Amino acid sequence: MDHAVALVQAYLQLNGYFTSAEYPIIAGAGRKTRSITDIDILAFRFPSNGARPAPRRRAKGLDITEIDPGLGIHPTSIDVIIGEVKEGRVGINSAIRDAEVLKTVISRFSHGDDDARIAAELLENGEVILRSGYSIRLVVFASFPPGAPIPPCRIISLGHVVEYLQGYVRKHWNLLRHVHLKDPAFGFLLLLEKARRGAAGRRGTAGVEVVRRGVRRR
Repeated sequence: MDHAVALVQAYLQLNGYFTSAEYPIIAGAGRKTRSITDIDILAFRFPSNGARPAPRRRAKGLDITEIDPGLGIHPTSIDVIIGEVKEGRVGINSAIRDAEVLKTVISRFSHGDDDARIAAELLENGEVILRSGYSIRLVVFASFPPGAPIPPCRIISLGHVVEYLQGYVRKHWNLLRHVHLKDPAFGFLLLLEKARRGAAGRRGTAGVEVVRRGVRRR
């Protein structure tokens, strides 16, 4: 998986999304099928049911109720993100601009709506709400601002994504410091925080030492 895509996937999952990275779009040609493109990130989030009364005794865990305001989530509707991820400047590639590709993605959950009309509206406005109540949005994640005009969409910088993840790690450090994560992006950020705190606790030493016959030398 692309590094930037892995970073965005970790960010969306912490905000309550189910994600599919590098989602393939398959086309049929007679008896054969072929992959014509893929969507960098496809994410779904269901609205929360609101706060529930806490039981008297509950194990202390991570707070998963906080949502990054930068996502602009509609709290009462199912949110679907069709995302483009760029390591460089903001841009929307030909796959996302292709109405047929969008129509294929939308058909997975449109429940009989006019998929062509929805795809056209999505390209024109960057967001559309289906009759079912689903909100579908185009979101671009990139390092730098756009260098050319792009279709309407929400733009979230990769710098913001990194800051959010780092802030999450530091806020929940007392719990996360004991965890070994398999997620490639979030796990690496957690490892960096462990290394940073370990180096800070060495009180100005060089961070390199040699042990010979039980004697520690720096």
